[in-house]
Amino acid sequence: MTEKSFSRTEALFGAEAMRRLGSARVAVFGLGGVGGYVTEALARAGIGALDLIDGDVVDETNINRQIFALQSTVGRAKTEVAAERVLQINPKCDVKTHMIFYTEKNSDVLDFSAFDYVVDAIDTVSGKIAIAVNAQKNGVPAISCMGTGNKLDATAFGVADIYSTSVCPLARVMRRELKKRGVEKLKTVYSEELPQDGAAAENSDGKHVPASNSFVPPVAGFIIAGEVIKDVAAKKSEKADLRR
Repeated sequence: MTEKSFSRTEALFGAEAMRRLGSARVAVFGLGGVGGYVTEALARAGIGALDLIDGDVVDETNINRQIFALQSTVGRAKTEVAAERVLQINPKCDVKTHMIFYTEKNSDVLDFSAFDYVVDAIDTVSGKIAIAVNAQKNGVPAISCMGTGNKLDATAFGVADIYSTSVCPLARVMRRELKKRGVEKLKTVYSEELPQDGAAAENSDGKHVPASNSFVPPVAGFIIAGEVIKDVAAKKSEKADLRR
């Protein structure tokens, strides 16, 4: 990697912002249709350290929407494939992989205090709740993706606190459960498009899953990455500075 790798980003954000990005450690939970594109954009923005968390392997049914899913990667751990790609983009990035499905039951396996920002791009409500709770407990900024399945309008996404969201069924559940647990705020990316009625598919194990496509989840992922990058670039991170 040469100094030119991020020169156009530096021209937009400035040298000090690039230092902040390069000093930041960001955790990405979920490397699927949303999280894969989050990871891609963070790596290309010069984020200095990434923790990639996902317990799944690439499935053939992922190929329609996931950046790490290729015929050549089917059957491989998503964390492994993602790490390889990140290091091809930025060999200096400190990449740590965690092949786990993160839930409330194993929420103590990761030290959130080590992160400067946390991205929730997983599907399970229990895992999303655990991420939000632990982020608040450790004073770490977090952003959570609401539902992207069964949708066709990539322009319907917005960024809002979880308690200001509407329409999205997943966001409704999250509002209720987070309120019970005393979570005061959570930045989210959510869609105001109603899910398509009756849309469903099956994965390779025959499990019914939401239908999806190649253009809606990536948009959500890039919006999330943009929020992380702008937040990190604009605000000095005390944790990142301590690691210099």
